[in-house]
Amino acid sequence: MQNWLKKTDNNLERWLCLVFYAMIAITIVSEVMRRFLLSYSSIWGEEVARYCFIYLAWIGAALAVKERSHIRIDVIMNFLSSRNQILLYIFSDILTLMLSVICLVVSVLPVLTSIEFGSVTHGLRISQFWFLMAVPIGFSLILVRLLQSLKRDIADLRAGREPFKGTQLVD
Repeated sequence: MQNWLKKTDNNLERWLCLVFYAMIAITIVSEVMRRFLLSYSSIWGEEVARYCFIYLAWIGAALAVKERSHIRIDVIMNFLSSRNQILLYIFSDILTLMLSVICLVVSVLPVLTSIEFGSVTHGLRISQFWFLMAVPIGFSLILVRLLQSLKRDIADLRAGREPFKGTQLVD
């Protein structure tokens, strides 16, 4: 059980991104084929791709926070000691944590409004709640990953280890 939890913790965002990316690709390919081969397209295809992309973006943001691969400028970091680098990472994570809490609280209001008034999507005709939840789910994942990052950075600071610098996307 514990191995499954650790595996899920390590790969949750990757698996979810794969599912949503595959859904986008399958939907777009099927819609293009339907449009050009059958001269017919569905009303729901564009909606499925759009909402999958929204989920993909928010889950990808949580993945970027987890791997510390989000956009940042590291020029100053090269001139700091390991201890000061960790302190700067902790400061940055605390600021991001505060912003994420605010965004999570603000993003819940449209979800509650959707539930209250029973709004549905135009093409799929299902509750918009499922798609509006992308933002609170994304920020919830970001909060979890920020707390994990803070825990790791504090442990590194106490142990005198090098900071976790994450994965670098471009040089």
